[in-house]
Amino acid sequence: MQSFLLLTLLLLSIGGYYMGRKRAFAVAGGHIRNLHSLPSFYGSYTALWCGLPALIVFALWATLQPSVIIDLVVAGMPPELRNLPPDRLNLIVNDLKNLVGGNIVSSTPDPAMLEAANHYRNLRVIGNASLWVVVMTLAIAGVTYAWRTISPTLRARNRVEQVVNLFLIVSSTVAIFTTVGIVLSVVFESLLFFRQIPITEFLFGLQWSPQTALRADQVGSSGAFGAVPLFAGTLLISGIAMLVAVPIGLMSALYLSEYATPRFRAVAKPALEVLAGIPTVVYGFFAALTVAPLIRELGAALGLHVASESALAAGLVMGIMIIPFVSSLSDDVINAVPQSMRDGSYALGATKSETITRVLLPAALPGIVGSILLAVSRAIGETMIVVMAAGLSANLTANPLAAVTTVTVQIVTLLTGDQEFDSPKTLAAFALGLVLFVVTLILNIIALRVVRKYREQYE
Repeated sequence: MQSFLLLTLLLLSIGGYYMGRKRAFAVAGGHIRNLHSLPSFYGSYTALWCGLPALIVFALWATLQPSVIIDLVVAGMPPELRNLPPDRLNLIVNDLKNLVGGNIVSSTPDPAMLEAANHYRNLRVIGNASLWVVVMTLAIAGVTYAWRTISPTLRARNRVEQVVNLFLIVSSTVAIFTTVGIVLSVVFESLLFFRQIPITEFLFGLQWSPQTALRADQVGSSGAFGAVPLFAGTLLISGIAMLVAVPIGLMSALYLSEYATPRFRAVAKPALEVLAGIPTVVYGFFAALTVAPLIRELGAALGLHVASESALAAGLVMGIMIIPFVSSLSDDVINAVPQSMRDGSYALGATKSETITRVLLPAALPGIVGSILLAVSRAIGETMIVVMAAGLSANLTANPLAAVTTVTVQIVTLLTGDQEFDSPKTLAAFALGLVLFVVTLILNIIALRVVRKYREQYE
């Protein structure tokens, strides 16, 4: 119903665009030079008047209508249902929604529930019909107003640009406040965690066992929240990934930019960037079913003990995944080095390899460093590959053949299932998230500063 209304509103806006454009030609006597703006701006002006007010009302109505209907239905229920405690009343409301939607309810509905469901359906029909009337009225009134105000002196371009500018400002504000809200929520929950667990124990403790008992007399009721094993596992897997991604990515970027033919580059670069579009769960399956058994068999042949889930398997596959981050960005910054620097090097008698090592790489080094730091941020935040290939064991070890875990994996583990958000076990996930956020933010800031310095040098 609402989707069809949006489609109708879109069609009306398109029609309003052509009406406004035609009206602009008419008032200009067929001569565009008599108009303040191009005819397309008059069409956009009419389309905005048709769609924007109606769309705002539609969004507000669609947001508020469900809660208003629920309040009216609850107000019409018998007192024995209406005066229930909030938790039980919420269960009744959920059953009511399931009954209206034709889903399974938790119990056999009584006559009062059936009557409330019918009331709910009637109110929803009335609300949808009223929404249609209001939206269509606003759309038609907007088209009529815009059509009548079009004149050669109307500054249509200025008004359309003002609306677009306002939309951009609102979008930026929403993005900023969303980021601030996320940060504040993580910080607030982390402070609750640090009230129960000292921050020194969290940052410098060597034991991680967040499982807490339900009763104080049970074994292991206190838990251990030393996050050093998680930090060590994260650094170990990320380090292995970067040992794979940086050399391969940088060498492939140099080859594509300096040695490859244009035809080969046109095929190889998109094919290499496909690696970035493969879902991480596919990489996880590849690591768990192919790479990890292969490493285990090779280790057994050499007389080494290799865990079924190892940091090496996760790191190798993660390195393959982030190769495009290094290769694409490095290729872009190498190609951005002015050709005059290459020509000058060749004019002095340098070979291609000498030009690459002594001219191109030093000139492109800030951008290359920025790409590497962005790839590190991507590696630190990876979860699925580690879950499927490295395991969940919080081991403090530097052995790449052992099973380890990372910060992101533990965040997922701690927040899986029904949890109490006042226990240290659950709050520890927010503390880990805060640490991960700070580390990633620092890496991104460093990368952006380095890239900005590079751009200022050549732009």
